[in-house]
Amino acid sequence: MTEVLRLALPSKGMEDDTVAFLRACGLPIDRSNPRQYRARIRGLSDVEVTFQRAGDIFSKVDEGSVDLGITGYDVVAEYRHEDDQVIEIVKELGFGRCSLVLAVPETWIDVTSVLDLAEISALHRQRGRTLRVATKYTNLTRQFLYDHGVNYFDLFESSGALEAAPSLGYADLIADITSSGTTLRENRLKPLDDGTILPSEACLIGNREALKKSGHRLERTGQILERMEAYLRARPFFSITANVQGGTAETVARQVIEHSEVAGLQGPTIARVFPKTQEDDSDWYAVTVIVSDDRLNAAVKAMRRAGGASITAVKISYVFEDRSWAYEGLLSALQEDGTSL
Repeated sequence: MTEVLRLALPSKGMEDDTVAFLRACGLPIDRSNPRQYRARIRGLSDVEVTFQRAGDIFSKVDEGSVDLGITGYDVVAEYRHEDDQVIEIVKELGFGRCSLVLAVPETWIDVTSVLDLAEISALHRQRGRTLRVATKYTNLTRQFLYDHGVNYFDLFESSGALEAAPSLGYADLIADITSSGTTLRENRLKPLDDGTILPSEACLIGNREALKKSGHRLERTGQILERMEAYLRARPFFSITANVQGGTAETVARQVIEHSEVAGLQGPTIARVFPKTQEDDSDWYAVTVIVSDDRLNAAVKAMRRAGGASITAVKISYVFEDRSWAYEGLLSALQEDGTSL
Protein backbone atom coordinates (compact mmCIF):
# COMPACT_ATOMS: atom_id res chain seq x y z
CA MET A 1 0.00 0.00 0.00
CA THR A 2 1.40 3.40 -1.02
CA GLU A 3 2.45 5.63 1.85
CA VAL A 4 0.70 8.97 2.16
CA LEU A 5 2.63 12.22 2.52
CA ARG A 6 0.78 14.44 4.98
CA LEU A 7 0.98 18.20 4.38
CA ALA A 8 -0.44 20.78 6.83
CA LEU A 9 -1.50 24.18 5.48
CA PRO A 10 -2.55 27.21 7.53
CA SER A 11 -6.26 27.86 7.92
CA LYS A 12 -7.57 31.44 8.02
CA GLY A 13 -5.08 34.29 7.88
CA MET A 14 -2.57 32.75 5.45
CA GLU A 15 -4.93 30.22 3.87
CA ASP A 16 -5.82 32.10 0.68
CA ASP A 17 -2.22 33.15 0.00
CA THR A 18 -0.96 29.61 0.60
CA VAL A 19 -3.52 28.01 -1.69
CA ALA A 20 -2.77 30.63 -4.38
CA PHE A 21 0.97 29.99 -4.04
CA LEU A 22 0.56 26.24 -4.44
CA ARG A 23 -1.71 26.76 -7.45
CA ALA A 24 0.95 28.99 -9.05
CA CYS A 25 3.50 26.23 -8.39
CA GLY A 26 1.32 23.78 -10.35
CA LEU A 27 0.11 22.13 -7.14
CA PRO A 28 -3.61 23.04 -7.02
CA ILE A 29 -5.54 22.12 -3.90
CA ASP A 30 -8.59 20.01 -4.66
CA ARG A 31 -11.20 20.71 -1.96
CA SER A 32 -14.84 20.32 -2.96
CA ASN A 33 -16.10 22.10 0.16
CA PRO A 34 -14.13 25.17 1.36
CA ARG A 35 -15.19 24.34 4.93
CA GLN A 36 -13.51 20.93 4.83
CA TYR A 37 -10.28 20.57 6.75
CA ARG A 38 -8.96 17.83 4.49
CA ALA A 39 -8.06 18.07 0.81
CA ARG A 40 -5.79 16.68 -1.91
CA ILE A 41 -3.30 18.07 -4.35
CA ARG A 42 -4.61 17.49 -7.85
CA GLY A 43 -2.39 14.99 -9.64
CA LEU A 44 -0.75 13.77 -6.42
CA SER A 45 -3.26 11.31 -5.01
CA ASP A 46 -0.85 10.13 -2.30
CA VAL A 47 -0.52 13.60 -0.73
CA GLU A 48 -3.07 14.32 2.01
CA VAL A 49 -3.63 17.97 2.89
CA THR A 50 -4.98 19.12 6.24
CA PHE A 51 -5.73 22.68 7.30
CA GLN A 52 -4.53 23.71 10.76
CA ARG A 53 -4.07 26.94 12.67
CA ALA A 54 -0.75 28.44 11.59
CA GLY A 55 0.35 28.56 15.23
CA ASP A 56 -0.25 24.81 15.63
CA ILE A 57 1.55 23.60 12.51
CA PHE A 58 5.01 23.60 14.09
CA SER A 59 3.87 21.27 16.89
CA LYS A 60 2.02 19.01 14.42
CA VAL A 61 5.17 18.61 12.34
CA ASP A 62 7.31 18.19 15.45
CA GLU A 63 5.16 15.39 16.88
CA GLY A 64 4.98 13.65 13.50
CA SER A 65 1.21 13.82 12.97
CA VAL A 66 2.04 15.49 9.64
CA ASP A 67 5.19 15.19 7.53
CA LEU A 68 5.35 18.69 6.02
CA GLY A 69 3.87 22.04 6.93
CA ILE A 70 3.66 25.58 5.63
CA THR A 71 3.51 28.26 8.31
CA GLY A 72 5.04 31.60 9.19
CA TYR A 73 8.72 31.63 10.07
CA ASP A 74 7.78 33.60 13.20
CA VAL A 75 5.99 30.48 14.47
CA VAL A 76 9.03 28.30 13.76
CA ALA A 77 11.43 30.71 15.44
CA GLU A 78 9.21 31.03 18.52
CA TYR A 79 8.72 27.31 19.13
CA ARG A 80 12.08 25.85 18.06
CA HIS A 81 13.89 23.92 20.76
CA GLU A 82 17.03 21.82 20.94
CA ASP A 83 15.37 18.41 20.70
CA ASP A 84 12.64 19.11 18.14
CA GLN A 85 12.25 17.00 15.01
CA VAL A 86 11.60 19.95 12.71
CA ILE A 87 13.81 20.66 9.72
CA GLU A 88 13.55 23.98 7.85
CA ILE A 89 13.28 23.02 4.17
CA VAL A 90 12.50 26.36 2.48
CA LYS A 91 12.78 29.38 4.75
CA GLU A 92 11.39 31.95 2.28
CA LEU A 93 8.38 31.11 0.10
CA GLY A 94 7.83 34.70 -0.96
CA PHE A 95 4.45 35.43 0.62
CA GLY A 96 3.02 36.16 4.07
CA ARG A 97 5.69 38.77 4.75
CA CYS A 98 5.45 40.53 8.09
CA SER A 99 7.57 41.50 11.08
CA LEU A 100 7.45 40.90 14.82
CA VAL A 101 7.95 44.36 16.34
CA LEU A 102 7.92 46.20 19.63
CA ALA A 103 5.27 48.92 19.66
CA VAL A 104 4.65 51.59 22.29
CA PRO A 105 1.82 54.15 22.74
CA GLU A 106 2.08 57.22 20.48
CA THR A 107 1.92 59.33 23.65
CA TRP A 108 5.44 58.13 24.49
CA ILE A 109 6.84 60.94 22.38
CA ASP A 110 10.44 60.65 23.58
CA VAL A 111 10.58 56.87 23.19
CA THR A 112 11.78 55.91 19.71
CA SER A 113 14.42 53.23 20.29
CA VAL A 114 15.10 50.13 22.35
CA LEU A 115 17.72 52.14 24.27
CA ASP A 116 14.95 54.53 25.34
CA LEU A 117 12.94 51.50 26.41
CA ALA A 118 15.86 50.21 28.49
CA GLU A 119 16.04 53.55 30.27
CA ILE A 120 12.31 53.45 31.04
CA SER A 121 12.68 49.89 32.30
CA ALA A 122 15.44 50.94 34.69
CA LEU A 123 13.43 53.98 35.82
CA HIS A 124 10.40 51.80 36.53
CA ARG A 125 12.65 49.49 38.54
CA GLN A 126 13.80 52.38 40.73
CA ARG A 127 10.17 53.28 41.39
CA GLY A 128 9.21 49.74 42.29
CA ARG A 129 7.40 49.04 39.04
CA THR A 130 8.06 46.61 36.18
CA LEU A 131 7.70 47.25 32.48
CA ARG A 132 4.78 45.15 31.22
CA VAL A 133 4.92 43.65 27.72
CA ALA A 134 1.98 41.82 26.15
CA THR A 135 2.82 39.32 23.41
CA LYS A 136 2.08 35.93 21.86
CA TYR A 137 5.81 35.48 21.25
CA THR A 138 7.28 35.20 24.71
CA ASN A 139 10.48 33.37 23.76
CA LEU A 140 11.51 35.70 20.93
CA THR A 141 10.51 38.82 22.84
CA ARG A 142 12.31 37.82 26.03
CA GLN A 143 15.55 37.05 24.21
CA PHE A 144 15.39 40.26 22.16
CA LEU A 145 14.86 42.44 25.21
CA TYR A 146 17.70 40.82 27.15
CA ASP A 147 20.01 41.08 24.14
CA HIS A 148 19.29 44.81 23.89
CA GLY A 149 19.79 45.73 27.52
CA VAL A 150 16.18 45.73 28.69
CA ASN A 151 16.53 43.68 31.86
CA TYR A 152 13.51 44.54 33.97
CA PHE A 153 10.17 43.54 32.49
CA ASP A 154 7.25 41.15 32.82
CA LEU A 155 5.77 39.32 29.85
CA PHE A 156 2.02 38.78 29.62
CA GLU A 157 1.10 36.08 27.15
CA SER A 158 -2.10 36.90 25.32
CA SER A 159 -3.87 35.36 22.34
CA GLY A 160 -6.41 38.15 22.00
CA ALA A 161 -6.18 41.56 20.37
CA LEU A 162 -2.82 42.70 21.68
CA GLU A 163 -3.17 46.21 20.23
CA ALA A 164 -5.77 47.04 22.91
CA ALA A 165 -3.52 46.02 25.82
CA PRO A 166 -1.92 49.44 26.52
CA SER A 167 -5.21 51.35 26.27
CA LEU A 168 -6.91 48.82 28.57
CA GLY A 169 -4.11 49.23 31.09
CA TYR A 170 -2.84 45.67 31.46
CA ALA A 171 0.39 46.27 29.50
CA ASP A 172 2.71 49.18 28.77
CA LEU A 173 3.68 48.03 25.28
CA ILE A 174 3.28 45.07 22.96
CA ALA A 175 5.35 42.78 20.76
CA ASP A 176 3.24 41.65 17.84
CA ILE A 177 3.18 40.79 14.15
CA THR A 178 2.54 43.59 11.67
CA SER A 179 2.66 43.82 7.90
CA SER A 180 1.50 47.31 6.96
CA GLY A 181 1.39 48.93 10.39
CA THR A 182 -2.22 50.02 9.88
CA THR A 183 -3.61 48.17 12.89
CA LEU A 184 -0.94 49.66 15.13
CA ARG A 185 -1.73 53.19 13.95
CA GLU A 186 -5.47 52.63 14.38
CA ASN A 187 -4.77 51.74 18.02
CA ARG A 188 -2.45 54.73 18.50
CA LEU A 189 0.69 52.63 18.74
CA LYS A 190 4.03 53.12 17.02
CA PRO A 191 6.83 50.62 16.38
CA LEU A 192 10.26 51.46 17.76
CA ASP A 193 12.77 52.49 15.09
CA ASP A 194 15.06 49.56 15.91
CA GLY A 195 12.39 47.37 17.48
CA THR A 196 12.05 44.72 14.78
CA ILE A 197 12.46 41.43 16.62
CA LEU A 198 12.13 39.20 13.57
CA PRO A 199 11.22 39.59 9.88
CA SER A 200 9.04 36.71 8.78
CA GLU A 201 7.32 35.11 5.80
CA ALA A 202 5.82 31.75 4.92
CA CYS A 203 8.20 28.79 5.08
CA LEU A 204 8.14 25.03 4.48
CA ILE A 205 9.12 22.71 7.33
CA GLY A 206 9.22 18.94 7.66
CA ASN A 207 9.54 16.16 10.22
CA ARG A 208 13.12 14.94 10.12
CA GLU A 209 12.47 11.33 11.15
CA ALA A 210 9.44 10.85 8.91
CA LEU A 211 11.37 11.95 5.83
CA LYS A 212 14.43 9.87 6.69
CA LYS A 213 12.46 6.69 7.28
CA SER A 214 10.31 6.79 4.14
CA GLY A 215 11.91 6.86 0.73
CA HIS A 216 8.52 7.42 -0.90
CA ARG A 217 7.65 10.42 1.27
CA LEU A 218 11.09 11.87 0.67
CA GLU A 219 10.77 11.40 -3.09
CA ARG A 220 7.31 12.99 -3.13
CA THR A 221 8.67 15.89 -1.07
CA GLY A 222 11.34 16.30 -3.73
CA GLN A 223 8.69 16.60 -6.44
CA ILE A 224 6.85 19.28 -4.47
CA LEU A 225 10.12 21.12 -3.82
CA GLU A 226 11.02 20.99 -7.51
CA ARG A 227 7.81 22.82 -8.42
CA MET A 228 8.17 25.40 -5.66
CA GLU A 229 11.78 26.09 -6.52
CA ALA A 230 11.12 26.40 -10.26
CA TYR A 231 8.25 28.82 -9.63
CA LEU A 232 10.22 30.98 -7.19
CA ARG A 233 13.19 31.06 -9.54
CA ALA A 234 11.02 32.15 -12.47
CA ARG A 235 9.08 34.90 -10.72
CA PRO A 236 11.43 37.80 -11.60
CA PHE A 237 11.76 36.93 -15.30
CA PHE A 238 10.09 37.57 -18.65
CA SER A 239 10.73 35.89 -21.98
CA ILE A 240 10.93 38.49 -24.78
CA THR A 241 10.65 37.46 -28.42
CA ALA A 242 11.04 39.76 -31.42
CA ASN A 243 11.42 39.36 -35.18
CA VAL A 244 14.71 40.83 -36.40
CA GLN A 245 15.78 41.09 -40.04
CA GLY A 246 19.35 40.15 -40.94
CA GLY A 247 21.48 38.19 -43.33
CA THR A 248 22.46 35.35 -41.00
CA ALA A 249 21.71 34.17 -37.48
CA GLU A 250 25.20 35.21 -36.46
CA THR A 251 24.67 38.74 -37.81
CA VAL A 252 21.41 39.08 -35.90
CA ALA A 253 23.06 37.72 -32.75
CA ARG A 254 25.74 40.40 -32.96
CA GLN A 255 23.08 43.09 -33.48
CA VAL A 256 21.26 41.99 -30.34
CA ILE A 257 24.26 41.36 -28.10
CA GLU A 258 25.51 44.89 -28.77
CA HIS A 259 22.63 46.02 -26.54
CA SER A 260 23.34 44.69 -23.05
CA GLU A 261 19.70 45.02 -21.96
CA VAL A 262 18.73 42.17 -24.31
CA ALA A 263 21.82 40.03 -24.03
CA GLY A 264 19.77 37.64 -21.88
CA LEU A 265 20.93 35.39 -19.07
CA GLN A 266 23.30 33.41 -21.30
CA GLY A 267 22.70 35.05 -24.67
CA PRO A 268 19.87 35.17 -27.22
CA THR A 269 18.17 32.17 -28.80
CA ILE A 270 17.74 32.73 -32.54
CA ALA A 271 15.56 30.77 -34.96
CA ARG A 272 14.82 31.28 -38.65
CA VAL A 273 11.37 32.64 -39.50
CA PHE A 274 10.05 30.93 -42.62
CA PRO A 275 7.91 33.22 -44.83
CA LYS A 276 4.30 32.37 -45.54
CA THR A 277 4.78 32.90 -49.29
CA GLN A 278 7.58 31.90 -51.65
CA GLU A 279 7.70 35.44 -53.03
CA ASP A 280 8.90 36.75 -49.67
CA ASP A 281 12.65 36.17 -49.72
CA SER A 282 13.55 38.45 -46.79
CA ASP A 283 15.61 36.96 -43.98
CA TRP A 284 13.83 37.23 -40.63
CA TYR A 285 14.83 35.64 -37.37
CA ALA A 286 12.94 35.19 -34.12
CA VAL A 287 15.11 36.34 -31.23
CA THR A 288 14.25 35.23 -27.69
CA VAL A 289 15.94 36.45 -24.51
CA ILE A 290 15.19 36.16 -20.79
CA VAL A 291 15.24 39.40 -18.78
CA SER A 292 14.34 40.37 -15.23
CA ASP A 293 11.11 42.27 -14.70
CA ASP A 294 12.91 45.41 -13.54
CA ARG A 295 14.63 45.58 -16.95
CA LEU A 296 11.59 44.80 -19.09
CA ASN A 297 10.95 48.31 -20.46
CA ALA A 298 14.64 48.88 -21.13
CA ALA A 299 14.85 45.51 -22.88
CA VAL A 300 11.91 46.32 -25.18
CA LYS A 301 13.52 49.63 -26.16
CA ALA A 302 16.85 47.91 -26.77
CA MET A 303 15.19 45.26 -28.91
CA ARG A 304 13.67 48.00 -31.04
CA ARG A 305 17.07 49.62 -31.46
CA ALA A 306 18.41 46.24 -32.59
CA GLY A 307 15.76 46.19 -35.34
CA GLY A 308 13.15 44.14 -33.52
CA ALA A 309 9.50 44.12 -34.55
CA SER A 310 6.36 42.32 -33.30
CA ILE A 311 7.84 42.16 -29.80
CA THR A 312 6.07 39.93 -27.29
CA ALA A 313 6.78 39.52 -23.57
CA VAL A 314 5.59 36.49 -21.62
CA LYS A 315 5.86 35.95 -17.86
CA ILE A 316 7.84 32.81 -17.20
CA SER A 317 6.05 30.25 -15.03
CA TYR A 318 8.90 27.92 -14.13
CA VAL A 319 12.67 27.76 -14.46
CA PHE A 320 14.12 24.28 -13.88
CA GLU A 321 17.86 23.86 -13.51
CA ASP A 322 19.86 20.67 -13.97
CA ARG A 323 18.87 19.65 -10.44
CA SER A 324 16.67 20.79 -7.58
CA TRP A 325 19.01 22.61 -5.24
CA ALA A 326 16.34 22.77 -2.52
CA TYR A 327 16.01 18.99 -2.62
CA GLU A 328 19.78 18.56 -2.63
CA GLY A 329 19.92 20.80 0.43
CA LEU A 330 17.25 18.71 2.16
CA LEU A 331 19.13 15.46 1.47
CA SER A 332 22.37 17.00 2.73
CA ALA A 333 20.69 18.22 5.94
CA LEU A 334 19.20 14.80 6.60
CA GLN A 335 22.53 13.07 5.98
CA GLU A 336 24.20 15.36 8.50
CA ASP A 337 22.23 13.44 11.14
CA GLY A 338 24.38 10.42 10.41
CA THR A 339 21.80 8.44 8.48
CA SER A 340 22.41 7.29 4.92
CA LEU A 341 19.48 7.87 2.59
